[in-house]
Order: sequence, then C-alpha cells, then structure tokens
Amino acid sequence: MKDQLIQIYESTGDLTLQEVTANILMAAVLGFLIFVSYYSSHRGTIYSKKFNASLVVLTILTGTVMTVIGNNIALSLGMVGALSIVRFRTAIKDSRDTVYIFWTIIVGICCGVGDYMVAAIGSAITFAAFLLLGMIKSDNRMLLIIRAARNRQSVIQAHVFKLFKHKAVLRVRNTTDETVEFIYEITSKMLKNVENNNVNVADSLYELGGIEYVNVVMQNDEVSN
Repeated sequence: MKDQLIQIYESTGDLTLQEVTANILMAAVLGFLIFVSYYSSHRGTIYSKKFNASLVVLTILTGTVMTVIGNNIALSLGMVGALSIVRFRTAIKDSRDTVYIFWTIIVGICCGVGDYMVAAIGSAITFAAFLLLGMIKSDNRMLLIIRAARNRQSVIQAHVFKLFKHKAVLRVRNTTDETVEFIYEITSKMLKNVENNNVNVADSLYELGGIEYVNVVMQNDEVSN
C-alpha cells in the first residue's frame, strides 16, 4: 500500500507534444467562444475590450497550468501553494463578469485534463443561455430628483402622486431651512406612460413654481445619466 501511494505521488503524468498542443489549442478556441459571447451579450453602458481579451488569455493560462499539473500530486500541491500568494485587487463592477471569469477557469481546467467534450458542451449551453437571457430586457429603475423651495413640498408631492398614479416611491427627502429635495424611484415604463399622455414630467413640475431643478437618473448595475 505504501509503495502504491509513493508511486502515485511521484507520478509525472507526462504528455506527448501533440496532447499538450491539443489541450492548449482547445482552450484557446473555447476562450475565443467566451470572447464572442461576452461581446455579443453585453448590455452595459461600458464595454471593456481589455477585460474581454483577458478572458481568452485566462482560459489559455488555466489550460496550460492544468496540463503541467496533470496527475502529479506533488506538483499540484506546489502549484496551489504558489498561486495562493497571488492577490487580485481589481474590483468586479458587474456580477456577470464574475460568472465569465469562472467560465474561463472551468474551460481551462477541462481542456487541461483533456476532457474536451465536457468543455465544448458546457460552453455551448452557457453561450446559448447568455444570448437568450441577454435578450430579456428588464424595466430599468430610474430616480426622479426634484429640488425646490421648502414651502412647495406638499404641492410637489401631490403632483408626483397624481402624475404617476401613486406608483412612484419616495426614497429620500432632504430639507434645509429654505429648500427641500425629493428622490423618487420610478421605472422607465412609468415614465413612458406619462410621456404617452403628452405630458413632460420636467415641464409640468416647473409650472408649479419654486422648482430649482429636476433630474432623471437611470439606475441599474451601472449608474448612467
């Protein structure tokens, strides 16, 4: 039993040049598929070409590392220890980017151990899921920000209540001795319904008098005006 454990521990798992090349090339091909998926399904306001290119390189590197490790237990333990000292400080702004990072790592691992079928089928289904879910448009939240004279707050609240048919949610109300600021949460559908009635939200509020400014801000995973 002891001899068998030593034999497993010292196993090198050497691969031929053709196998190594096939592992890394397959990782590169599927990494490019991930690149296309991210590019085609991205719906944010900021598309990062560098991040997308990094996904391809990460897939290749993961496949390379797994090819090196093979079934060598000693080397795998050493690799884990070496990689554990790496610290990543880049903030992930979109939770979907984290999914893509895991996707590249999983594909790299599958290709590194030569399991191309699992990598290909899993990537194809994931790609299709991203394309399908990317076509589903959510009703983006919007913030209606109103700053006005403090003596107009009751009039403003009544007007917003009537304008959006009591569906606008008051999130913040800031006051000073002379001014008041309201922040309402609405949806793009609610705003569109008002505009379909030939009513401009900003103009109707300014007509009340005492309004300093009216802002509408889109609120989703990324904040944009």
